[in-house]
Amino acid sequence: MNSPTDHNLDAAVSSARTLAQFAAGYREPDGLRSLFELTISAGALVFLWVAMWLSLNVGYWLTLLIAIPAAGFLVRLFMIQHDCGHGAFFRHRILNDWVGRTLGVLTLTPYDVWRRAHAVHHATTGNLDRRGMGDIETLTVREYRARSWLGRLGYRLYRHPVVMFGLGPVYLFILQQRLPLGMMRAGWRPWVSSIATNVAIASAAILMMWLVGPSRFLLVHLPIVLAAASVGVWLFYVQHQFEGALWARDGSWDFHEAALYGSSHYDLPAVLRWFTGNIGMHHVHHLCSRVPYYRLPQILRDRPDLVDIGRVTLVQSLQSVRLSLWDETRQRLVSFREARMFDPLRPVP
Repeated sequence: MNSPTDHNLDAAVSSARTLAQFAAGYREPDGLRSLFELTISAGALVFLWVAMWLSLNVGYWLTLLIAIPAAGFLVRLFMIQHDCGHGAFFRHRILNDWVGRTLGVLTLTPYDVWRRAHAVHHATTGNLDRRGMGDIETLTVREYRARSWLGRLGYRLYRHPVVMFGLGPVYLFILQQRLPLGMMRAGWRPWVSSIATNVAIASAAILMMWLVGPSRFLLVHLPIVLAAASVGVWLFYVQHQFEGALWARDGSWDFHEAALYGSSHYDLPAVLRWFTGNIGMHHVHHLCSRVPYYRLPQILRDRPDLVDIGRVTLVQSLQSVRLSLWDETRQRLVSFREARMFDPLRPVP
């Protein structure tokens, strides 16, 4: 895993801005390819949903087994929604927006609210002075120590894997996204997006309960949603919480450097790359968010010098769970234990 301090880029790629310009050459979406990606992802989810419903007559173990690939296709649909939010999936904005809004009903995500928050995330990623919207809460060692014991306990609980990847996704997708939290002063649009999405979700759920029965609907749909939500939060976590990630204060923060070095290249096995819409190539995505996800691999093939920047393997990603604080002295993410060992006179409880 490489960062600006330990990776010497050759003359052709010495600037993150140059790399961003290079990636911009891949922005043009292929309408037929996009339609194909959408059709097979949505069609497979519908097919697997019906298969899960039928499998209830065999045994719930089979239903849960089928839920695994079904959740994978729901994640894939979220990645399509994500590309629509960047205006990357289709050429026309209105088509991107309405496909994104429709998919938001399936992903339980109000499209217009998410798009605004996600735009802030892209504009501020890795900036210590502009944290708070669309990102994983990350404290510096100094900020953590300045908190009361109750505040430190709350942050530790928030960072615990059971909360972060278990309870957290349930709260985020089932409860938090029902209202435009954090955008109360942004006017009426976030409210319309949230309420319209909620009405559409409720209508779809009521229709499905009427067709297959309330209990059967919940037995089929909840495992898909919960598994996909946990995977989604995990992916977002690994994309910016990894060994070698770059964070900086306003004075030294640069958008393109933060994009390249503050975002990981989550090098997943091929099948997982497919299900996650190549979102693991996150450093390239942040360099140019208008590139459709199916064109990201071509950028890495054409510029293999990008492969090792921020590279995190599946095994290495499991170790990133312990990284919880940003150490401004050592300029890297550290665990609670590392922060305590570094300054034993001021223990981190």
